[in-house]
Amino acid sequence: MQNLRQLYQCCFITRKSFLSSSSTLLSLIPKYLCLPTLHPVSWIFLPKGQYKSNSISSSARNMSTSTIALAVEKQMVLENGVQQVELLNRVEDSYGGIILNMEEPMESEAFVYSLRASISQWKQQGKRGVWIKLPIQLVNLVEPSVKEGFTYHHAEPDYIMLVKWISNSTNTIPENASHRVGIGAFVINDQREVLVVQENNGTFKGKGVWKFPTGVVNEGEDICMAAIREVKEETGIDTEFVEILAFRQSHKSFFKKSDLFFVCMLRPLSFDIQKQDTEIEAAQWMSINEYAAQPFIQKYDGFRSVANVCLAKLEKDYAGFSRIPTTTASGKTSYVYFNSRDLSKL
Repeated sequence: MQNLRQLYQCCFITRKSFLSSSSTLLSLIPKYLCLPTLHPVSWIFLPKGQYKSNSISSSARNMSTSTIALAVEKQMVLENGVQQVELLNRVEDSYGGIILNMEEPMESEAFVYSLRASISQWKQQGKRGVWIKLPIQLVNLVEPSVKEGFTYHHAEPDYIMLVKWISNSTNTIPENASHRVGIGAFVINDQREVLVVQENNGTFKGKGVWKFPTGVVNEGEDICMAAIREVKEETGIDTEFVEILAFRQSHKSFFKKSDLFFVCMLRPLSFDIQKQDTEIEAAQWMSINEYAAQPFIQKYDGFRSVANVCLAKLEKDYAGFSRIPTTTASGKTSYVYFNSRDLSKL
């Protein structure tokens, strides 16, 4: 046991680690006694002058690599008292932060040791924040991460993202996504009839209210394409995007998130309605004036304002926001929505 406690104060390395950090280890040779083990590619480094080589070299050489590794894992301390543990692989972001994309299984205790050592080094390097992306199969690392001061940032079906601010400066970590984006589709034909539905679920269920097809924009989906998709899914009608007529912002809606709702004008390319039975109770073409005159529409400012905008588009010189394709600095295709009609007059 005495020899084992002495071995706790040694540094166990393999040939692979020696070759990968030879410059650091070579500096230790004048201060440390190197002893070979039964493992053909492993050595033990002991501080010279503190141990008698004949008293421990035999036991050290005859110990298995796993036994030595266990001892060293519990207390790997060099002469300067700095714990030597493997740092976590990371990616540096563009804002002075660190991103840990954890992919391989890891024991919680070993993870905490490596995380503490890594954060200590990153603080010295002036890093600001640390993100940990944990896939669902590494759920065992969530609790130890939280105990080390990390907090939840957001979650997706296959991972959770945690974050910690490690700088002494003001915390500038951005909040999780603050808004949900939805669309309402104003589909009008040449007879001034608007496509409307009654829903099987939600707020309007059983109230007899005729409304525009609506839905949520999916991740990575453009607003214009979301409007086309929702109309097709709910009514079977094919359409093409014309422009955004208006948008509304509200707060504390879906799970306390804010909401952006875009009213999109679409031109129908087909007219035979085939409603989706799961979500839609009924669907039809209705006169735009009859739609706007519904008591529910007239009672609430938000719905009445949208109806008035749609009527203004048909009857007055109202211009919405057209879709203009552009390319971002990173080479991605995106859309800018603006009043292209009036812009052309400038």
